[in-house]
Amino acid sequence: MATTQKTKVKESEEVNTQDILTTEYTEQTVTKKIVEVKDDKHKWEIKDRTYIISESNSPLTYTLQGKHTLRYPLLWFDKETGEQEEIRYATNQNSPLVSKQKGQVTLGHIMFLEGILNVPKEKQNLQKLLSIYHPALNKKYTEFDPTAEAEDELDYIELEIDAMNSAIEMDIDIAEAIVRVEVGSRVNKMSSKEIRRDLLLMARRNPNLFLELANDDNVPLRNLAIRASELGILKLSQDQRTFHWGENDRKLMTVPFDENPYSAMAAFFKTDEGIGIFKSIEKKLK
Repeated sequence: MATTQKTKVKESEEVNTQDILTTEYTEQTVTKKIVEVKDDKHKWEIKDRTYIISESNSPLTYTLQGKHTLRYPLLWFDKETGEQEEIRYATNQNSPLVSKQKGQVTLGHIMFLEGILNVPKEKQNLQKLLSIYHPALNKKYTEFDPTAEAEDELDYIELEIDAMNSAIEMDIDIAEAIVRVEVGSRVNKMSSKEIRRDLLLMARRNPNLFLELANDDNVPLRNLAIRASELGILKLSQDQRTFHWGENDRKLMTVPFDENPYSAMAAFFKTDEGIGIFKSIEKKLK
């Protein structure tokens, strides 16, 4: 028969739940598990963690502030109590909160090498300082989350697939309008296959921009205005302030100040006055 040993704990001693492993006994099996603990009202999982400097050009070594000073405060604000707590990294203490540290402390350095800091699960005090309390979290550095990283990659792949499918099914006139945004008037000398190729490359390289342009009604209208100007159907004044008919020089519209003339013409095509001009130009381009 199994016997159970009880361990007495003095009232003055503190028991830290993060160090307790629960053991469940049954008649047939013995199962050990690490419980999910709560540290200062935060859910916490015991595991190895990785932290990454946020700056794109991170130095070879970067030392993060690890203690509070008058010149450089290092404080954590508790929203529930409305109070600020001083924090510091002490290698011989279980908590990064100074109010919970007892006796002599041994201060440690928080150093990123080539923009990365790997903290093993044994260093719970440092992990909690970096993941919960440090004010530079998500500003100077972030905690690497492989699950979130995978979700972001999956979202991007799905976006890329949507953009590629849209590019494959797109009408050649709209495709030309979108490619023109990237290559300019050079699109006039491109074959339909070259336009399709550049469209697919654009969809793959920058699916966000591609889908934004594909859903923008003004893009094909702006392209039509550019084509009409290149063929002499429309005439834009040298100061790019007015559009005229190419055949009789009749004024069609004035370009608003500080606006792209072809974007202004695209907006004009949507008005009651401009829709007739749009249909006339469309017929002449066919």
